[in-house]
Amino acid sequence: MVSFVKLQALPEGLFTHACPTRTVLDHVMSRWGVLVLSALVRGTLRWSELRRAVDGISEKMLASTLRQLTADGFVERESFPTVPPHVEYRLTDRGRDLMARMLPLLEWIATNADDIVAGESGPATA
Repeated sequence: MVSFVKLQALPEGLFTHACPTRTVLDHVMSRWGVLVLSALVRGTLRWSELRRAVDGISEKMLASTLRQLTADGFVERESFPTVPPHVEYRLTDRGRDLMARMLPLLEWIATNADDIVAGESGPATA
């Protein structure tokens, strides 16, 4: 198991303001980043399928999020030369590795969200 103590033993400056770890955390842990990556766990999706899967996201935010996750190497974009344009998105190996680690956190949140939002305190459930 990884602990914060182990993380702190890594190179000095980790998770500080100027550290790249902050940038990556911002990209993958943002509301839209998490939801887009989670939708792509199901497999390859077209733009319209992805927009429907990520309830509430605007076209502009979806485009921005996909552009960033693609640049970071988490998502692969494949465009087909058809009319109308056909574009598909899928997780890369890096994206699948990230989501294998993130899914337990998302499961915990899904299990506990109602109680947390209701202000109930109690033992965390798995």
